[in-house]
Amino acid sequence: MTERHVPRVIALVDQRSAGLPIPTAAFAAETRITADGLLTDQRTRPLRDLRISVTDRCNFRCSYCMPKEVFNKDHLYLPHSALLSFEEITRIAKVFVAHGVQKIRLTGGEPLLRKNIESLIAQLAQLRTPQGHALDLTLTTNGSLLARKAHALKAAGLQRVTVSLDGLDDAVFRSMNDVDFPVADVLAGIEAAREAGLGPIKVNMVVKRGTNENQILPMARHFRGSGMVLRFIEYMDVGASNGWRMDDVLPSSEIVKRIHAELPLVQLDPSNVGETAERWGYANAAGQHDKTLGEIGVISSVTQAFCGDCNRARLSTEGQLYLCLFASQGYDLRSLVRDPVQQADLESVIGHIWRGRNDNYSESRSTQSGDSAPAQRRVEMSYIGG
Repeated sequence: MTERHVPRVIALVDQRSAGLPIPTAAFAAETRITADGLLTDQRTRPLRDLRISVTDRCNFRCSYCMPKEVFNKDHLYLPHSALLSFEEITRIAKVFVAHGVQKIRLTGGEPLLRKNIESLIAQLAQLRTPQGHALDLTLTTNGSLLARKAHALKAAGLQRVTVSLDGLDDAVFRSMNDVDFPVADVLAGIEAAREAGLGPIKVNMVVKRGTNENQILPMARHFRGSGMVLRFIEYMDVGASNGWRMDDVLPSSEIVKRIHAELPLVQLDPSNVGETAERWGYANAAGQHDKTLGEIGVISSVTQAFCGDCNRARLSTEGQLYLCLFASQGYDLRSLVRDPVQQADLESVIGHIWRGRNDNYSESRSTQSGDSAPAQRRVEMSYIGG
């Protein structure tokens, strides 16, 4: 299926060095915050989920994330010295866990491109919540390296994976990744992850109208009854490089309608507070959820705001803390973690940053119409992960 219009690609604005000021109250003895696992923001949202980007590089050039026109051979990636080391990541993650984080997801770019990623996973797998529980440790990947790494990832302590797959038709998929990568190799990676016990596996499909919407039903048929959860994600206005426009968005309600017409669905309750995906189970003849057939999820990142119970923070590859996927600036934690004196302030700094959080971008942008959005530059998805 071909595009209905020529993509509008906007030049990338490099905001990686721009940072918000660290709250000065974090350093004063009388206003220090110590971790008790009960931290909430101004909207009483707790801190439960930390997304960590381990690289700004990817071997795919998907148009909605790292379009080839922008991320070409002349694009300057972060030097290795700018990246957080595995020990620095673990040190920061330990503080987040003390503040209440129960789930850590490793992202990119493509996280499996980070050399010796298994070493980081092994370090994070040793962390425990204040109650003594292991973390929910997961990773999102495009699947290109998964077949060769799945067993090592499991052995290191990774619990499960989410694999991005935007279609089953090989021509459509090669067009979407824009590097001519075959869909068969991603499917092989998914199978390797299943055999290694990295489950339950989630499969994410970004749906872009006029590009891969004809893959919705083939994907639903393929993963129905597989034990894997297929999730459809609305094409998002993240960053400025993908030429996003509202006309490219296929609302999740339409996705559910198309699947339900052939494969009847029944809506399910959320699995967790703060869950971004709306759950739909495949129904039996009596109209009840048949657990053997599994379920799908839809993430309505554009048409339905889910800011109200968002409990996620994002740590960039170079240690910038972002409080929203659609943020324009982050807080520089790298300078703190690399300063022997200020390392001790990290707990209070994170506490003050989260306590001051009041963002609700999706709710705000949902009041806009057409291609309009708040007039701010947003950080690229490839930089802080999805």
